[in-house]
Amino acid sequence: MTTTYRRLAALAIVTVALGPFAVPSAHADDPPGSAASASPPPAIDSNSPELMLPDGATLAPAKVLDIKQIVEEEGGEQRRADTNVDVTFALQAEVLFPKNSAKLGPAAISRIAAIAAEIDKLGSGRVRVFGFTDNLGTYEHGLKLSKQRAQAVQSVLARSLDPATTFDIRGYSEDYPIADNGSEEGRKKNRRVEISFPRTTPPVTP
Repeated sequence: MTTTYRRLAALAIVTVALGPFAVPSAHADDPPGSAASASPPPAIDSNSPELMLPDGATLAPAKVLDIKQIVEEEGGEQRRADTNVDVTFALQAEVLFPKNSAKLGPAAISRIAAIAAEIDKLGSGRVRVFGFTDNLGTYEHGLKLSKQRAQAVQSVLARSLDPATTFDIRGYSEDYPIADNGSEEGRKKNRRVEISFPRTTPPVTP
């Protein structure tokens, strides 16, 4: 059966602000340990007549925003976010584990192996594997379960990757939700494992 994907978002790279306008941080909401952009801002000649600034206007400091493209499977079981800095795969817990378990099923292992192939293709030597839960149950139980799930995913990735690959494995319980925990649909999105890694080649712009 063919899997259907949908593209959710694509953002521009460079923003130059006039006057007091500010540019938001590229990774303001990322969990601790996520990569941040180190790209230098572009050099801009503030005296260039092509800028056509209104009288009295000045350029704010130039900032670089990552390209961000998100592609999600129809149904939301798997989500991929590409920036010019890194790649993040988010896998819903339901496609990886039985309820309240950290034991992976055969279908989950094939999904993770496909992600390992992508990591290997991009030549990434460091991989972050973060587990998350919804807000049901105790926070402490969520910490334990999310960490165990992240460790289970990492163990499968490690089978296919260079032994020198460095892993950062964390469990965050209900912290850093990506949807409203007030509905089962939102809680399902929050129960997830994220695999992220730096890219060594620029993302392909459609």
